Amino acid sequence: MVSIFHRLEAQDKALLAWEMNRKGFACVPSYLDSHQLDQLREQVNEQALRHRGEYFAHHDGEQVASSLLAVVGAAPEFKALLAEIYRIGAGTAAHSNRIYMVMRCVQGHTGRKESNRFHFDASLVTALLPVEIPQDGDERGDLLLFPNLRKIRGTALLNVLEKALLQNALSRKLIVLAIGVGVLKPQRLQLEPGNLYLFWGYRTLHANEPCDPKKLRATAIFHYGDPHAGSLLTRLILRHNQRRARRASAIGTHQPV
Repeated sequence: MVSIFHRLEAQDKALLAWEMNRKGFACVPSYLDSHQLDQLREQVNEQALRHRGEYFAHHDGEQVASSLLAVVGAAPEFKALLAEIYRIGAGTAAHSNRIYMVMRCVQGHTGRKESNRFHFDASLVTALLPVEIPQDGDERGDLLLFPNLRKIRGTALLNVLEKALLQNALSRKLIVLAIGVGVLKPQRLQLEPGNLYLFWGYRTLHANEPCDPKKLRATAIFHYGDPHAGSLLTRLILRHNQRRARRASAIGTHQPV
């Protein structure tokens, strides 16, 4: 199968990085054409049915490898885009060219439990392709961003300590409460399927708002460029996150119809 994606010039990539610094995110409209979006929707909906209307997140693996996510992730123009964005943001090339791909679907009551989980990504560059996004109602699962709160840390240990401080149940509850009363005002993005959204995932505290349990919120996520690649702490965190995602996905698989 041959798929053609946007091939951006150097000045376009520089502009995207500038927007990520200035606005907190950048957007490439209609990165997927209608045929590609329909194909990805079919693949995601097939997985959603297998999980019986409940949450799942596939980190790489067979489900991702056989989907359009893998085609996007392997496309030379897409790989070049993420590599250049990282180089601009970090001032040097990434330690590895590997792209970590995630097919994530927020639905059902387990999906609500996976919402408002504010976190910093391990990778500097996060690229997000919305697949199915509710466009109406109050609970659309909008993306919430506190952009560029921190710089790249000099050590993996400091990175882990910061993540531990904010990525726990108490801190997340306090953040959600502060948002609810207007003390904290995150950037709120209503995502549009087929667009490509880019932001500094490592530097930006982010989460999705709750989604109506009866609706489907599905995204393809691409993580590129771990500033602390090779460290033992980084490898342990990655393994923990992947195990947690498998457990959460397995819960959805065994929900009653």
